[in-house]
Amino acid sequence: MKLILLGAPGAGKGTQAELICEKLGIPQVSTGNIIRSEIKSGTELGLRVKSIVESGALVPDSLVIELLKNRIAQDDCKNGFLLDGFPRTIPQAEALEGICAVDAVVEIHVPDTAIVNRMSGRRTCPTCGATFHVTNKPPKKEGVCDVCGAALIVRPDDDPEVVRGRLKVYHEQTEPLIAFYRERGLLKTVDGQLPLADVAAAIYEALGIR
Repeated sequence: MKLILLGAPGAGKGTQAELICEKLGIPQVSTGNIIRSEIKSGTELGLRVKSIVESGALVPDSLVIELLKNRIAQDDCKNGFLLDGFPRTIPQAEALEGICAVDAVVEIHVPDTAIVNRMSGRRTCPTCGATFHVTNKPPKKEGVCDVCGAALIVRPDDDPEVVRGRLKVYHEQTEPLIAFYRERGLLKTVDGQLPLADVAAAIYEALGIR
């Protein structure tokens, strides 16, 4: 099964992507990981990408599509894959249609206010990487990591104003994909505010997975 996962930052895409990939036995294909892998491997394509990245410019869509095309041609993708972080725009979605047809697009929907609350309440341990939430998963002692005892921090990208900025970009650039895929009859929308296991169950039901 070839899938795309959509949703705003903080909607829970990462967690659900792992569960879906494990259940279906398909790889999670991230364009960011592909780019890093190509650069590390020193391929001709990787060297071209490296020069662009080092100049501070964005990797053009045409090059990302070329990298993606190479990745999904690999053996581990023969039974399907889940695209993570791509497409982000209508032109990228149109370019993707030129190299493969996807079976379904799952949108994990969470209102902006819930996302701001969810992300701004997150606390991270800078030492061991453990994560907590002031409401949903509070540490035993306020501000202190349960695992290693270090002082917890609010990551810069979890600051409410930063979160609102990221949501604005999402609504402007990526949200139009929802209508794009709905028109093609591929969109499945699930409620991302449900408990984690229930979100997963809703996704499986929408995809007809048992």
